[in-house]
Amino acid sequence: AAALSGTMAAEGPRSLFALSAAAVSRSMGALERDVWALPGHLLRGLLPLLTVFHLERAEGAARRAGLSTQPIWRKLWDDVMKTRPPNSENITCWRKKFLETFFSNVLHGVLDVSSDWRLNDHQFLPLLHSSPHVSQLTLCNMLQGAVELTAEHNQKVLENLAGSLRVLKFQHLLSSDQSIRRSLVLLLHRLIHHGSVSQVSMYSWPVPDTLLLILILSMSAGFWRSGNALVYHSSPCGLCREEDKAQSQESTQERAERGRYDEREWTDGGNQEGSPRADAEVNASKADACLNSVLSGPRRPPLRNQASEEGSSTVPRDHTSARGGSSPHCVSAQLSGHPVLRQARRRLKSAVGKKRRCLRRNRAPRAEPEDLYDFIFTVAREDNSALLNKNNATEGENAENWTSSSPGSPCTGHAGCKKRGGSAGIFSLKAAHRFRSVSTLELFSIPLTGETCRTLSNLLSSWASLENLVLSYNGLGANIFCILSGLQALSRHSDCRLRTVRLSDVFSHMPCMELVRCILSAFPQLHTLSVSFDLKNQLEGNRPEGNPSCSEVEIPESCLEQLEIRFPREPLHTAFLLPVLKASKSLQQLSFDSATLPCSQELGLLLEALKECNPNLKKLSFHDVNLAEHQKEVLLLLQDPVLQEITFSFCRLFESSTTEFLSEIINTVKRNSSLKSLKLPGNRLGNHRLVALADIFSEDSSSSLCQLDVSSNCIKPDGLLEFSKKLEGHIQQRGGQIQFTHLRLFQNWLDQDAETAQEALRRLKAVCSVVNDSWDSSQAFADYISVM
Repeated sequence: AAALSGTMAAEGPRSLFALSAAAVSRSMGALERDVWALPGHLLRGLLPLLTVFHLERAEGAARRAGLSTQPIWRKLWDDVMKTRPPNSENITCWRKKFLETFFSNVLHGVLDVSSDWRLNDHQFLPLLHSSPHVSQLTLCNMLQGAVELTAEHNQKVLENLAGSLRVLKFQHLLSSDQSIRRSLVLLLHRLIHHGSVSQVSMYSWPVPDTLLLILILSMSAGFWRSGNALVYHSSPCGLCREEDKAQSQESTQERAERGRYDEREWTDGGNQEGSPRADAEVNASKADACLNSVLSGPRRPPLRNQASEEGSSTVPRDHTSARGGSSPHCVSAQLSGHPVLRQARRRLKSAVGKKRRCLRRNRAPRAEPEDLYDFIFTVAREDNSALLNKNNATEGENAENWTSSSPGSPCTGHAGCKKRGGSAGIFSLKAAHRFRSVSTLELFSIPLTGETCRTLSNLLSSWASLENLVLSYNGLGANIFCILSGLQALSRHSDCRLRTVRLSDVFSHMPCMELVRCILSAFPQLHTLSVSFDLKNQLEGNRPEGNPSCSEVEIPESCLEQLEIRFPREPLHTAFLLPVLKASKSLQQLSFDSATLPCSQELGLLLEALKECNPNLKKLSFHDVNLAEHQKEVLLLLQDPVLQEITFSFCRLFESSTTEFLSEIINTVKRNSSLKSLKLPGNRLGNHRLVALADIFSEDSSSSLCQLDVSSNCIKPDGLLEFSKKLEGHIQQRGGQIQFTHLRLFQNWLDQDAETAQEALRRLKAVCSVVNDSWDSSQAFADYISVM
């Protein structure tokens, strides 16, 4: 209140209404209900004087009064955050944007709520009040945010996040101790397994903690042990207990009904197989089958060789559900004394160590502290130690082709998957329960070792809910065959939902087109495929010894709509691309980056193939492809009646061209009524070519061009001003009828004359939306000296 009064005093004398509104805002705790009933003209003056907590609660009243709070939230952003958010032009709700960022900053201690009276109200808890608006959250460094969110006083905050959060990100993580990892387990279990998180992304982890990384990956895939093992403030997971209770009741009812049916059969003089001895044998066999499926993890063969016996799924279907995993309640209490049961439990204890407890859901709800990580650490260590000799013995063997792996098999020990002296996996999927999993996984700039790749491959092999996979700059190398093995196993699932795959790295371990054909032949249902590499690996072969070329694999008709290929300076051979184009009749977007054209006829062959095979292609992009000697093909593309967006980015279009070529481009675009977007960044247009492009919108033009991108084209303020004046003239001649809506001007020389640049931008913004930046052109002087 004092801060509010001081702020008003600093602004000078206020009206009686302003003074009254300030007094009301200080007493909102008592007057809130009456304030929401005020007429709109009074409420309008009061809203800017409320704290963020009451302003959020005022949304309904403001809407009923026909008022928008968006300008107030935008001003709050500018005053409090003091930064320009990325893609601010695309923000549709500043209230959500502010409260989501407010939550994150308070959680990580970046924002002090006492620094601004609008953020500080003793009646509200900042995290609790803003949590329902959080759909995206980033955890970083030592995961302090995870520790805070799982603290007892934030149980309601975590419950809110379980319903609102959709995207969970990890950035710049560091190694953490067991107590922090325990908090992370609780957080992931609540937000993913019993929440609404559908995307997990990890960024910039130069030296990842393998155990922590695999912990996040496995829980994102829905694998973890019994929910009762997740002790939350001395109590097991309540949601898991409720599900177990429901499953137990259903199981009890089924047994009761089966018992009544058996009794009727016995009294009716039925089959002699229903004798007590026969029934005991049947029950024993059922108990053994159920027990083996639940407790078979420590008795399994090595993980990398187990897929063939698991069939199409890593976890048996009868022990998998959409939300909760299997329950040991299928082994009833009356069988607890059965010798087979005792023997199996003794075997499990032996597998995880004599001092470890065999975790059972019918025990007391409290679990020993070390039990929480038996699943991922102890079992893995003991299983892995048994595999070391076997790995070393097979190190020199030739790898099998990933396309010829056994059905349902993830990584089966390829040469590219092995790590000298490493292990074949970090944990047993069979020993896990299956919970809800995310649909999008993104890994950016996180080196993946052979061990991590093998575990990821096994997770991918049964991750049926996965829809989007992004692996970017992970240093895969030869381990890419391990990932492909897991993806191929996943493709055999009838309920596989994978629709988007994006792979990018510094070095390629196999030719780009071969990789594209391999993935597409396994996943014809993909909608988006992006393959991007910076350099070709010259030190290793293109594929492990013994692998036949994927170019021989037939590609079935696919659903591919978007294909992006970044070549590591490889030649673009249309003959290799043709089978992909023929199989992709639904292709709408095609992008080539950093490709070389082996001969002058190659681009023409590509255009003929596109015209024949892909009649629905709407967007075509070339980046860093030298088209200086392909003027005829460029003009053919610009007059294509189907293409709606064409990009020539850094393609040297005018490097060896004449004035006539520019005129032909303009006349071709003027006659094309289907082209909506033309992007020409990095082609050294200069002032005179930019001014000439304004004739695309002349009175005699039938062009429907809406977007023009002339970024990085050595444009100076005087040239931009002349372009704006010429464009205004054409618009006037056409009676103001023009479809041009967006102009992009990034990285041009507009800082050389700020006043002229501002005048040009002012004129252009009256016509269309202009996107530019404050770029220092002096840093790029040498690059553009040829057009001065």
